[in-house]
Amino acid sequence: MRFDAVILAGSRGPQDALAHHAGVSDKALISFEGRPMLAHVIAAVRSAGAGRIAVSSNSAPVRALAQQCGAEVLDAAAGPSGSAAAALDHLGTPLLVATADHPLLQREWITQFLAACPAYADIAALLAERSVVEAAAPETRRTYLRFADGDWSGCNLFFCATPAARGAIDLWRSIEADRKRPWRIVRRLGPRMLLGYLTGRLALATAVRRLGALTGARAAIVASPFGEAAIDVDKPADIALVRDLLAARRTG
Repeated sequence: MRFDAVILAGSRGPQDALAHHAGVSDKALISFEGRPMLAHVIAAVRSAGAGRIAVSSNSAPVRALAQQCGAEVLDAAAGPSGSAAAALDHLGTPLLVATADHPLLQREWITQFLAACPAYADIAALLAERSVVEAAAPETRRTYLRFADGDWSGCNLFFCATPAARGAIDLWRSIEADRKRPWRIVRRLGPRMLLGYLTGRLALATAVRRLGALTGARAAIVASPFGEAAIDVDKPADIALVRDLLAARRTG
């Protein structure tokens, strides 16, 4: 499958507590196994077969690294969704959207995701169910979306298959501030679905279909069999965990 990719690498600059903790200017530059994590992500996306690869960032050091790794650079918007929208306008579809804080990313996760995307979908997201995540890393603490068919964690991979995906990204922009409060997102689906969510009767696939319908895009989720796909680097404990998992991958 031919596709291009964008890696979101927006930075809070000197206000980024995690970058400060790691002693670097930008979160994307935190080192794992001797390479900045952005370099890990670019390598994984390239090995999965991406054509054009762009990195969305306004940081000079991050942009320089992206170019050293053979990627294009795009200006980042105010938030991840805005940057994804700008990349979609620039690169078109089909477009894989990834994030720079995912140094565990592997080619197989991407190729499996793309192969499993339903043919009807304009946009798809990769998620991992809680039991799969905890089997891979029992000590990790993630944010889960709790639905009737399980507790799900995002894997920071999205596939915009057609131009209609733009409507879903525009909705993402409007709900970005609520990403840690799923009930506020579900509230947009209407009172019946909100009640279903609050009482544990709403299935994730139903919610995703409804969200897609609100935007004119056919949306789908893909369940990842790889629990580590849900582990990104958001806090100091994640740095230590990812380093341990990479070391285990090397020796395993």
